Amino acid sequence: MSLDQPLNSLGFAKPCAQTRVVVAMSGGVDSSVVAAQLASEGYDVVGVTLQLYDHGAALAKKGACCAGRDIQDAARVAEAMGFPHYVLDYENKFKEAVIDEFADSYLAGATPVPCIRCNERVKFKDLLQTARELDADCMATGHYIQRKMGPDGAELHQAADANRDQSYFLFSTTAEQLDYLRFPLGHLHSKAETRALASKYGLTVADKPDSQDICFVPNGNYAAVIEKLRPGAAEPGDIVDVNGTVLGQHNGVLHYTIGQRRGLGIGGLADPLYVVKLDVDARQVIVGPKDMLATRRVPIREINWLGQGDFLAGGSRKIAVKVRSTKPPVEAVLHPKSDTEAEVELLVAEEGVSPGQACVFYEPDSTRVLGGGWIWRGY
Repeated sequence: MSLDQPLNSLGFAKPCAQTRVVVAMSGGVDSSVVAAQLASEGYDVVGVTLQLYDHGAALAKKGACCAGRDIQDAARVAEAMGFPHYVLDYENKFKEAVIDEFADSYLAGATPVPCIRCNERVKFKDLLQTARELDADCMATGHYIQRKMGPDGAELHQAADANRDQSYFLFSTTAEQLDYLRFPLGHLHSKAETRALASKYGLTVADKPDSQDICFVPNGNYAAVIEKLRPGAAEPGDIVDVNGTVLGQHNGVLHYTIGQRRGLGIGGLADPLYVVKLDVDARQVIVGPKDMLATRRVPIREINWLGQGDFLAGGSRKIAVKVRSTKPPVEAVLHPKSDTEAEVELLVAEEGVSPGQACVFYEPDSTRVLGGGWIWRGY
């Protein structure tokens, strides 16, 4: 092959037909468009869909990815576009790597984000390894995030469409994984552009609604799922104020989250109260005024660093962070404690920062994602 062979759209110096790409297909419009677009460009596309939880239950479940109907939708797209499609049974891996931790974390009073763990431990680990075993040059997904080449290699950047950006859920992507991954939708400026592409390729999923729930949590009812996974977990206890005064009773700590105001069943008070702490061992839901939710110092562990230089040796530095997926990045100072632990100092206090959530790092005044870590209770 000629040394001056131009790079194709996936960054390889060879013809599209000689470039194999595994596309992770959930059955939704995003990953379907990725697969269809790459197939139309002439790439050697292989579609792979993961069956992540009970298939019988999935058939009746709407509004989540990887369900029975979604597997069928992915297969139809592959058939229409003329590329092979495989369904891999990852139920056991998914339960061990994602669902069990989700249940245990919730019972421990945390607010877990299982979609991040799924990307980290299943899609970008086991599925990525499967892609390598299929001799694929890369793996593509329908995530809204950008991979850009920088002076030191591939960098992770926020999506062009801030409303669709999924960088919060992909912070744990390692540099090695980023070398192998591709995100063809990250440059699009709206979901309307994605649906227009789906219509262009004649995909039956062009008007399919976006998934809203965590895939294994029907109707967003976390408590019902956890009670099924951990029978007897919903033990009753007291709702108390910060001085220990009993204000009411609850039917299980797992029904509450930090920052919650509604549904406490303790009306008639002069000032509104919020859940400020969950004491699982004492089976107590502790409530207090809103200002008690504010915090400026956030302990982080399990850090994945995607920035320049050595994380610990670089010392304290100014960054921007997200402590929840729905808010824009805010100014902060990052204080490394070890290669995998740090404290984030928020310049302006945030309310409702909860253990179990992610804290994602961004380069100030830039779209670059510098990694992130998991919020925990502290040292």
